Amino acid sequence: MRIGIDVGGTHTDAVILDGDTIISATKALTSADVVSGITAALDNLLKDGGVSQDKIETVMIGTTQFTNAIVQRREISPVAAIRIGLPSGRGMPPMVDWPEDIKTAMGDHVYMIHGGYLYDGYPVADINKDEIDELIKDLIKKNINNIAIASAFSPMNAEPEKMVRDQIKKAIPDANITLSYNFGRLGLMERENAAILNTALLPFANKVVSSFLKALSNRGLNCPAYISQNDGTLMSADFVRAYPALTFASGPTNSLRGAYKLTGLQDAIVVDIGGTTSDIGVLQGGFPRESNVIIEVGGVRTNFRMPDIMAVGLGGGSLVLKEGRTVGPQSVGHKLVTKGMIFGGSTLTATDIVAASGEISIGDSNKVKSIPKTTIQTATKTMHNILDQNIEMMKPGGKDMPVILVGGGAVLVTQGLKAASTLHRPENAGVANAIGAAIAQIGAEAERMVSYRDTPRADAITMVTNAATDRAAKAGANVQSIKSVDIEEIAIPYMDEGATRLRVKVIGDLDLRGTS
Repeated sequence: MRIGIDVGGTHTDAVILDGDTIISATKALTSADVVSGITAALDNLLKDGGVSQDKIETVMIGTTQFTNAIVQRREISPVAAIRIGLPSGRGMPPMVDWPEDIKTAMGDHVYMIHGGYLYDGYPVADINKDEIDELIKDLIKKNINNIAIASAFSPMNAEPEKMVRDQIKKAIPDANITLSYNFGRLGLMERENAAILNTALLPFANKVVSSFLKALSNRGLNCPAYISQNDGTLMSADFVRAYPALTFASGPTNSLRGAYKLTGLQDAIVVDIGGTTSDIGVLQGGFPRESNVIIEVGGVRTNFRMPDIMAVGLGGGSLVLKEGRTVGPQSVGHKLVTKGMIFGGSTLTATDIVAASGEISIGDSNKVKSIPKTTIQTATKTMHNILDQNIEMMKPGGKDMPVILVGGGAVLVTQGLKAASTLHRPENAGVANAIGAAIAQIGAEAERMVSYRDTPRADAITMVTNAATDRAAKAGANVQSIKSVDIEEIAIPYMDEGATRLRVKVIGDLDLRGTS
């Protein structure tokens, strides 16, 4: 048996799975301290399921805590951003295009030093030890111990990052350091941004993970715990303490994986309808289709593995205006239970429309009897048109695909969707995100620039696969179960020696012999 938990901004969802069977599912309000919200969900879950704590083999947790921290500019620690790459890049220093408020929150401590390598192994410049000594003196003077280090083409050769880290650790033993090569992708500025964001979250990550483990311990759950990351796979709790930024966008990813589990459909479009937005994503082979564009988190360009998600301003709390011709994007969100008409409020919402149509029984239906039938019909048509139009935009190659509805707001879809070849409303769709967390595996990827003239293709793939496998094992995967699931090769015609950008993704089962 395993427990899946998804800690959202408003609700904490949780499920118990026994193999493929859902034993119990529940929702609880997310608390400010996180611990009491998870504890309340666990209490309901274990009681309703009649399950003893010692029967639970592992716990998987999905969370938006770290994404929200960046977006809301809270719980962000000061960071020193060190780039190894001079004399190149002097005109584009770290954080050059960041929003001022988040740059200010991190202290805008930027250091650029000589060193680094090119994609073909030639050095940009020699490391200058005097520069390292000077920046260390400045770090100590400013009392900064959260440090991000990025070097040109470090996924090809990480030695400059490691060298600078080692020197800093000698002088500042308690320093929290992120090396950008651990995020894998080659683009310097996006990789550097990812490392800086990750470093800013390290103290907060330690607090959040400790809170999660405390909540589990409070209920006698001493089994291994894992956190879901943004590609639909898991990391060990200790791994998250070092790489909290890898959880960005894990919420929509869990919903897509949960939709796959509930329906068995490996290729489909998933519409996760919440209180404010509808997140539309694509399942390919049972996993979310990854975005091939630069992803911004809180206004910062990054190179994270992110699902290709379209967020549409339609949810249960969406405002209904102009006699139903406009629905959303404004929403009352989690205040629906006080502001919605069916709950005694005065704001007409999408949920009020569905209740007034008689399609669902929720709240006090007498309070929506005054809504004109034409408004109900127009708003219903508007909502369905919004979803149809956006689903069409997400279709791979424009081909017809089944559509899976999940999330608490799925009740808004009272008719068929023209964009769907078939429409699926699985049981327990309201906790699909927690189910997605519960079924996740361990995954990792690695990327290199290679030359097939110098290295045979098979050998190059083996080398990159081994690097990805090593990362997956460190994240908690059983080494014997790890397999390659995606290989991406992009020829770079403007570089010498027939350069090819090679990326390998691997996935493996949890190593339950390990600990959290």
